[in-house]
Amino acid sequence: MRHVAALISRGHQVILTHGNGPQVGNLLLKNQMAADVVPPVPLDWCGAQTQATVGVLILNALGDRTAVVVTRTLVDAMDPAFRNPVKPIGRYFTEAEARRFRELGQTWWEFPGKGFRRVVASPEPLEILDAPAALALMEAGYTVVVAGGGGVPVVRRADGSLTGVEAVVDKDTAAAVLARAVQATVLVVATDVPAAVTGFGTAAARPIGRTTVEDLRALQAAGHFASGSMGPKVAAVLRFAETGGRAVITSLEHIGDALAGDVGTFVEG
Repeated sequence: MRHVAALISRGHQVILTHGNGPQVGNLLLKNQMAADVVPPVPLDWCGAQTQATVGVLILNALGDRTAVVVTRTLVDAMDPAFRNPVKPIGRYFTEAEARRFRELGQTWWEFPGKGFRRVVASPEPLEILDAPAALALMEAGYTVVVAGGGGVPVVRRADGSLTGVEAVVDKDTAAAVLARAVQATVLVVATDVPAAVTGFGTAAARPIGRTTVEDLRALQAAGHFASGSMGPKVAAVLRFAETGGRAVITSLEHIGDALAGDVGTFVEG
């Protein structure tokens, strides 16, 4: 958080979001190992718990004038992702162990040579429902942590009430939706590499610097960005930039320079 604190000290208003994949995986493993002792909790509960856990770590690191909002993300109950769950979560199990959880209504796939793993839906985020709370806290001078792990996915019932669903929301896509909801001027996707690259993993690998929405989308269409790593990040910055914003992908330690467009993959609508 020292890199974020440096931004705040320079006068930038910052709103933060984060991933929670490993933490949710740990909770799922505890659920699975203790299933004969206590009933497994639903996936939306795991998302809420890890939002709070990671949020408190960030809060303690940044100190006063920081707030954490446990956040819900609205998805469509009719999203095609619910009919075709493909997002693997948790660890691999034997067929006998997977059968026990299938009986609880979960979907498990066999991965040859590795075992069986649970898969869930990853529906499109429609709205960050608690963005107004984040905005109110920002206006009061707080640095806000919101929509961790993409937010807790919820659907709206026929009577207008909300309920959680067994799904995960892509954190990068949710970050783009959040950035638009809070009227952010810049979306920074902080990762572990200085920039997105073409030809990743080959001798022809080249970093992408300043670019346009059109050029970056052409590289995306050409298959340069893997779906399990850089793909969602590129999709998120395109989603934000194509409606007029500025967006950048860079490593965490370079986020200050990235705001000036000096490093990273910088795209402007």
